[in-house]
Amino acid sequence: MTSSVQRALPTATYRLQLGPDFPFAAAARAAPRLAGLGISHLHLSPVWEAVPGSAHGYDVTDPRRVRAELGGEDGLRALAATAREHGLGLVLDLVPNHMAASPRHNRVLWEVLREGPESPYARWFDIDWAAGDGRVLLPVLPARLPDVRDRLRVADGVLALDGPQGPEFPLRAGTEGLPPDELLDAQWYRLGWWRLARTELNYRRFFTVSDLIGVRMEDPDVFAATHTKVRELVADGVVEGLRIDHPDGLADPEGYLSRLEEATGGRCWIVVEKILTGAEQLPGAWPVAGTTGYDALRQVDGLFTDALGADELADIYREFTGKAGDRGGYWEATVRRAAYKVVTHELASEIVALTRSAGRICAAEPALRDHAPWALHTAIRELLVRVPVYRPYRVGGERVLTAEAARGAKAAFAVPEEATAVDVVRGLALGTYGDGTEHRAFRARFAQTASALRAKSVEDTAFYRYTPLLSANEVGGDPGRPAVSPDEFHAFCARLARDWPATGTVLSTHDTKRSADVRAGIAVLSQCPERWAELLAEVTGGTDGADSAAAPDPHLAWTAWQTAFGFGSPDPERLGPALLKSVREAGLHTNWTEPDAGYERAVADFVAAGPGRIPLRGPDGGAAGLEPHIRAHVLGATLVQLTMPGVPELYQNTEREYRALVDPDNRAPFASGPDDDKTVVVRAALRLRREHPELFGPAGTYTPLTATGPAARHCLAFARTGRVLTAVTRLSLLLAETGGWQDTTLVLPEGRWADLLDDVREFTGGPDTPVKLTELFEARPVTLLVRK
Repeated sequence: MTSSVQRALPTATYRLQLGPDFPFAAAARAAPRLAGLGISHLHLSPVWEAVPGSAHGYDVTDPRRVRAELGGEDGLRALAATAREHGLGLVLDLVPNHMAASPRHNRVLWEVLREGPESPYARWFDIDWAAGDGRVLLPVLPARLPDVRDRLRVADGVLALDGPQGPEFPLRAGTEGLPPDELLDAQWYRLGWWRLARTELNYRRFFTVSDLIGVRMEDPDVFAATHTKVRELVADGVVEGLRIDHPDGLADPEGYLSRLEEATGGRCWIVVEKILTGAEQLPGAWPVAGTTGYDALRQVDGLFTDALGADELADIYREFTGKAGDRGGYWEATVRRAAYKVVTHELASEIVALTRSAGRICAAEPALRDHAPWALHTAIRELLVRVPVYRPYRVGGERVLTAEAARGAKAAFAVPEEATAVDVVRGLALGTYGDGTEHRAFRARFAQTASALRAKSVEDTAFYRYTPLLSANEVGGDPGRPAVSPDEFHAFCARLARDWPATGTVLSTHDTKRSADVRAGIAVLSQCPERWAELLAEVTGGTDGADSAAAPDPHLAWTAWQTAFGFGSPDPERLGPALLKSVREAGLHTNWTEPDAGYERAVADFVAAGPGRIPLRGPDGGAAGLEPHIRAHVLGATLVQLTMPGVPELYQNTEREYRALVDPDNRAPFASGPDDDKTVVVRAALRLRREHPELFGPAGTYTPLTATGPAARHCLAFARTGRVLTAVTRLSLLLAETGGWQDTTLVLPEGRWADLLDDVREFTGGPDTPVKLTELFEARPVTLLVRK
């Protein structure tokens, strides 16, 4: 546990998505109601100057200024004052990895493009000037340059492309009067067709988004310049916490976080959006309180998923869809094929940059010479697709870039002597050949590219190709092993309580592909795979997916109907865009850059006629009997997240039933609404955390409790610091089908225990008075007890 978690900690945060339609003033008006829930801090989406009209704020144009569209710095300070009046602090979202690559709006980039590599701002951005013969490629044109040259206009030192909101570019001094072709060639940049970004880009970007240019935050001067305002806001008490967006994109995440810790004087609660894979642990040396919580999301979701049923569902899925093993049939094979697709297409320019870097090192060191560029390129590609996590770090990197991975990479070579390029690339990535400037640059860029590859191939491709149980296809999730046992969950919580007691936990975010309540509906299908097969056959007209109710293909039929089931009600206006995004991300029949208009029309027609019209749940649906079990999952996951180790975050509107799909559907503005059963649980748990933070903070304890009897596996229970007890029902459909709780009991710790969700109930603890679970869960499938 680092020093960061010793500060005044949030007891719970509430994420608000700000934008022109929901500025600081609107957040201030919501503060009294949110304080009434029991939260301690408002967590704001990025507040920094961004591209005008941005609905998310991650396209930052100036991190030194608070966004005028939200109310500016005065508005932010006024919000902080209002929040303080209601006992609330502020947590801000920092975006250190990238800025908007729009010269019109990003004035720092404008200066770089006007003055070239000698600009004092040139060090801000990850630009390989040499790779572009001294110019930076700007892939912004809608067609090849010869086809749009007549639309380019020059006036007052500005080069612009005609059209609504056409891009603008600065002119290099002394070039305005040149003939058109000479003028274009004389600039510090090269205007190009947007499709050139895939192979010729010479600046680092965010994943594959060329509109976002990477920032060299490893440079101390760049860090100082970009963090002046946040330092001031922290010093003035306006800000008490920070969320760090995408730290894996940085050249040196640990170095950045150390500088941030120093810059904020150790006064901030800091969490990082670090995606952990499998048993991967957050680096212990990072001076942060923990992650933003996707690791907890995976654990909680898995706890309410049945392992055997999920396996059976996968078999039904493969029979229905007929998917080939590496195109959606099996998880690991699908991930590997997707990685090859991304590394050879979307990230082609990144691999070329790494190959150039490796070639320079090899040319300069006699012991590493005579490796052909193609061999280095192949070695880089083959090692990257075998990185099983988001990125390797120098400490412990050999456990990620393993000898086994190297052997697999060498299989791509026909000549063993040429396969030694793999050893060179692996050594460079692990830092075993030295620590010179070029070596550090290669190591950092390899790690940065690995994180982009993992995100694009897993989150944005494989998650949309392999879809037996969509609730498992969430950031940080493992669709190949979607279930988590109670013992595994307890072990996870014990580690958090010991090592990261102030880490973040979440169930829904602005980036989740489906909200927690939608995932709950889908996860229940793991308890009744045969019932799902029957329901699917009913709406598609066959069990083999051949008809699929006019769906363009059986895989889409499966994905669409399961999405609709989780969503809960027919709504073509919301299901349609989400499913269009699904098929484009999958990239099997259409994609973002080469859309198949005919296929996409068929998708839209199918959604409107089928999942967008025919109810699967509710009084008119074929699965109405599952609603109580979906409710049990929703309430159980909610209470577990709010009382387990860590600082829970509620995404806006999730204090009540909240069904949302992938962005932008899940980024609609905050709106008040009526309370429901879920709100009762949320308010009780959050108020308890606020009134007794010592029970849940770094000094608190976590103790698993085990039920006894025939239905023991369906009860998940734990105590916090001996004074709070959480008990929830898991897999309630299977519980009902096997006879209910019967004589299953739970021994409460000694003392008298009051039910916070029903103030007339009390229970006696101790081994001599075990509580029957039929009584404990008489009113609802979850219980929150406090020792009197």
